[in-house]
Formats: sequence, structure tokens, C-alpha cells
Amino acid sequence: MKTLTILKPDDWHLHLREGLVLKNIIHFTSEYFGRAVIMPNTKTPITSIDSANFYKKSILESLPEGSSFEPLMTMYLTDDTDKEELINGFKNNVFFAAKLYPANATTNSSHGVKRIENLYKIFESMEDNGMPLLIHGEVTDSDVDVFDREEVFIDRELSPIVVRFPKLKIVLEHITTSYAVDFVQQNYIGATITPHHLHINRNAMFFGGLNSDFYCLPVAKRENNRLALIKAATSGKECFFLGTDSAPHLRKWKAFCGCAGIFNSPVAIESYLTVFEEENSLDNFEKFASLNGPNFYNLPPNKEKLKIVSRPNKIAEFIDVVEEKNIVGQIKPFHSGETLKWEIDGIIN
Repeated sequence: MKTLTILKPDDWHLHLREGLVLKNIIHFTSEYFGRAVIMPNTKTPITSIDSANFYKKSILESLPEGSSFEPLMTMYLTDDTDKEELINGFKNNVFFAAKLYPANATTNSSHGVKRIENLYKIFESMEDNGMPLLIHGEVTDSDVDVFDREEVFIDRELSPIVVRFPKLKIVLEHITTSYAVDFVQQNYIGATITPHHLHINRNAMFFGGLNSDFYCLPVAKRENNRLALIKAATSGKECFFLGTDSAPHLRKWKAFCGCAGIFNSPVAIESYLTVFEEENSLDNFEKFASLNGPNFYNLPPNKEKLKIVSRPNKIAEFIDVVEEKNIVGQIKPFHSGETLKWEIDGIIN
């Protein structure tokens, strides 16, 4: 039996939702991750210090007793973002970063930015104060093919930002294309890579009819893009780090309404490891999962260690959502019903 011990990882891109879903899923992250960057696209977006504090309080109250997990809060940028609120929140350790959603790019992004150039004054202040900018990198024009939205965004929006604000700390979230891989490496910005984009290409959405279980935004792309992501993630290069983009939806919404998002928190580490093992790159997994992110953000790595062993790990078909001991819904996890080759064995202090 192979054993792998790494410093406890962090999740640099996570959706926790709210209320009952939050209470039922938080332990999947808090048990084995030290920190996570929490996305602000809740039903009412996190656009102020007060709303961030309230959301963080609800997260901390939902944690298992004795948990040391640290949620890192982000501010949702809009066309009307208050620059003083943003910077004061950052200086007072309320906001870890700001998140840019182009309007209507993904779930709960209708309040997002309609004209990114209008935020250049905001970006200037963020650059001056060392505040990171996290970007959902897709255009939303109806005349741009959904599979081209990332590449067009890079050319049209991101390239000018990188040139104009060379010292701004930028992370291009959940990259999906070889074009993004090349851009990140050439321009000294960071990028998160999800487990699902390492495992599936766009064919997954169409096997056996339309399959919403593999629908996420940005959508999975062609196989050559998946292979480029695998090469990037397993390379050990400091610009690429773990960000699950785990996004749970109750089964009644995911199956019948096709909401965008894949819930991978219960299997994220094992899912990533499967790819690293296939690429004979287990030696680089700690860099990707536990070191590159903290290095990018100038944070210390976690001190605890995670022990992972190679043994059959049957993944549940569904995760129950429970209220007062009653099952009130279900969420389907990534790798549902599959047997993976790795399983977390515990935390080493």
C-alpha cells in the first residue's frame, strides 16, 4: 500500500452556498483543508464589509466543533463598487481579495460587471494596496461561442489589465484552455485548476443524452485542452495551484434545471491525486496542493500534514442534505458511484 504525506492543502476557489446546504457540506472542506477562498456570489452578493462579516459568521457557526479551518472572504465587484469600502475591508482583514464576475457569466452573477474598463480606478487602488484580483475569465456576448469565451476574454479584457496594472496580483480562476495555460505562464499571474477539468472534456456533457452532472462554467473544452491542463497542474510550476470551484446544487435543481456547477469537495484531493499518479507526478502534488497557493499569496503553508493512502475508495452516489435528522434533499458528488484509488487516512499534527 502506497502512502503519501503532504502539508495540509488549501482550496483557493470554493463555493459554500448558504443556509442548510452550507451546514451540510462545510465539513467536506474544513476537515482536510486549512483555508479556502470563499466565493461571494451568494443569492445576495457579498458587496460590503457588513455582508462579508455576516457570511463569515454563518460559515464559522457551521463548522464542526474544534475546527481550525479559516474562510478567506472576497468582495463581489459590481459597476457600483465603493472603492473605500473595498480597500478598508482589505486593510482590516475582512476581504482577502476581490472577485470579478462579468455580468451573467455564471451562477448568481447577474449583479456582475457590465463594462470592465469602468473598474480601472478600482484596480489601480487594489494594485497600490496589494489586494488580489480573482477573475472569472469569460465574455458573455451572445455572438461568442460558449467554447471560445475564455480565449476571447483573455484577448479582449485580461491582456489590457495585465499591461495597465503590471503589479496587480491577478488569479485567472478555473482555467480550461491551453490558451489560458500559455497566457498565465507568459504574464506572471496565477491560475487555479479544478479536478473536474482535469478529468473530463466536453464530450462528458453529451454521453447518454444531455448530462447536466458535468455541466459547469466555464464549460469543459476539447481533449487537447484537458491534456494541457494536466501538464500544467502536474508540472510543479508555481503559477498553478489547487482551486476546486466546488459548487453544490440540490439534485432537484441540478438534474431538472441544469444549473452550472460540479460538487467535488468530498473527493477533490483523491480526484487530483488520480491524475498526478497517472502522470507519474506524485512528487509535485504537494507543490500544487499545499505550497504554490500560499507562495503566490505570501502566506505561510499550513503546519499540519495530511496522510493519504492508496486503497479502493468507493464514492457515494449521493450526499444527503439533512435537517433535524430528516433527509430533505441530495447532492450528487463528482465521481459519483466510482471507485478511486486513493483515500485520505487522516491528519498528522
